Amino acid sequence: MENVVADFLDYLVYQRNYSKYTVLNYHKDIQIYIMYLLRENINYLKIEYTDIRFYLMFLKEEKKEKNSSICRHLSALRTFYNYLLNKNYISNNPFNYISGPKKEKKLPRYFEYNELEELFAVPDIKTPFGQRDLLILEMLYATGVRVGELVSIQRKDLNQEERTILILGKGNKERIVHYGEYAKEILEIYLKDGYQQLNQNHSDYLFINNKKGKLTERGIRDILDRLIKKTTLSKNISPHMLRHTFATHLLNEGCDIISVQKLLGHESINTTQIYTHVTTDRLREVYYNAFPRAKIDQKKIDHKKG
Repeated sequence: MENVVADFLDYLVYQRNYSKYTVLNYHKDIQIYIMYLLRENINYLKIEYTDIRFYLMFLKEEKKEKNSSICRHLSALRTFYNYLLNKNYISNNPFNYISGPKKEKKLPRYFEYNELEELFAVPDIKTPFGQRDLLILEMLYATGVRVGELVSIQRKDLNQEERTILILGKGNKERIVHYGEYAKEILEIYLKDGYQQLNQNHSDYLFINNKKGKLTERGIRDILDRLIKKTTLSKNISPHMLRHTFATHLLNEGCDIISVQKLLGHESINTTQIYTHVTTDRLREVYYNAFPRAKIDQKKIDHKKG
């Protein structure tokens, strides 16, 4: 089975273009599954519906997995068994008949405007790394791209005149994202100064690490961890949190959800629905501005009194 799993992981990387993070998690989930099958003396090619139900109970009761993690396990195994089906190892995929538990409702964490201002003030743009780090923050917030998409940006993907970037997203699907004045300003500074100093190996990529090579996803996370420690913020930052902030702020300012879906590169509108939360202040503002009888018209009151 190990050889089959190895071939499956290669398939995810080279044919399905899954991110390293996703492939790593799928591998971990399948390893747990294999251990369970060995314990229960079950042949993975002869798995049945009832076996899967007991496996889900194992994840819930013994492994203490959350519903969201169990759903991820199911997704990994469903994809694995679809692969086995396509390779004619099996005649049907039993995981297609299994629905996962309802995921716990969890709103995305995002930054308030004042928190962003404090974070963006940390990098020292007098230095090459400071210029790079500020550009990372600005681009993550201005475009809403995933961190894997950010580190894959090359110089040729930039259209500085139009202020757009060609992004290669999930499934090798291309989309155009836009960036504003703040990102434009630091991008120009970085390309003229910091990038020239950092990119001594003439890399095609926009973001360069301290070894003069392409910056990695892990490198981005390390940079953000370092930056947040220099602020008064107590939040645990992640690149995806800036993506959440991008979507939340767009919706709070009145952007329609279909446009946000396109900007984020979501295939399904259902994925974008998690961002439809809005702040209490925004709800109050919309209510008082839009509802006809939310505010008293003092002139009408005075007229009636007269």
